[in-house]
Amino acid sequence: MAGQDITIQGKDGSFSAYLARPSTGHGPGIVVIQEIFGVNAVMRQVADDLAARGFFALAPDLFWRLKPGVQLTDQTDAEWQQAFGLMKQFNPDTGVADIQATIDTLRKMPGVNGKVGAVGYCLGGLLAYLTAARTDADAAVGYYGVNIQEKLAEAGGIKHPLMLHMAEADQFVPPPAQEKILAGLKGNPLVTIHRYPEMNHAFARPGGKHYDKACADLANTRTQTFFRQHLS
Repeated sequence: MAGQDITIQGKDGSFSAYLARPSTGHGPGIVVIQEIFGVNAVMRQVADDLAARGFFALAPDLFWRLKPGVQLTDQTDAEWQQAFGLMKQFNPDTGVADIQATIDTLRKMPGVNGKVGAVGYCLGGLLAYLTAARTDADAAVGYYGVNIQEKLAEAGGIKHPLMLHMAEADQFVPPPAQEKILAGLKGNPLVTIHRYPEMNHAFARPGGKHYDKACADLANTRTQTFFRQHLS
């Protein structure tokens, strides 16, 4: 079943989101949290893949306050510059508020079993961590989140399971930042961290410069198992 763009009503206004439904018509919901490139073909494919596995996947346009409808690729320098520019202007606090509105929308959707998780990549990896700390999502997964080390004071707010996939050779999350994250979340029974030796940032983005199929498949399998465990 092909996905479609829908409109979500948030507390600050309405914004678009890409919705992919499971063919069964019932199952848990998952918020797909974008990278810095917007709700592009890669994020839409993530949603489609989740729908094929029995989830309602909804990817909100979190850049709507800055520039609605962003769909960049990682293939040109100009697009990278535009993406970094958007990331610098982006306010994570309003982003998390929009994620909560997306969670609320999924929970009310016919066919959704009431459980809603979230999965995010890059910028979305940070937002997945904040989603675990600030929203009522039932489970969250973050892939190579950036700047989590600056938000460790919020770890006490985590009330539901969180899984983080960390690339050990991440150019945007250097070793000192990784060590801070590991130390800051150590001993939290709700947090699981998987580390991927020699992997660089975005190792799970198909078509990306650092894509590694073996590690991407491993991370994705762990994510699927995690969601089945906590959202069924």
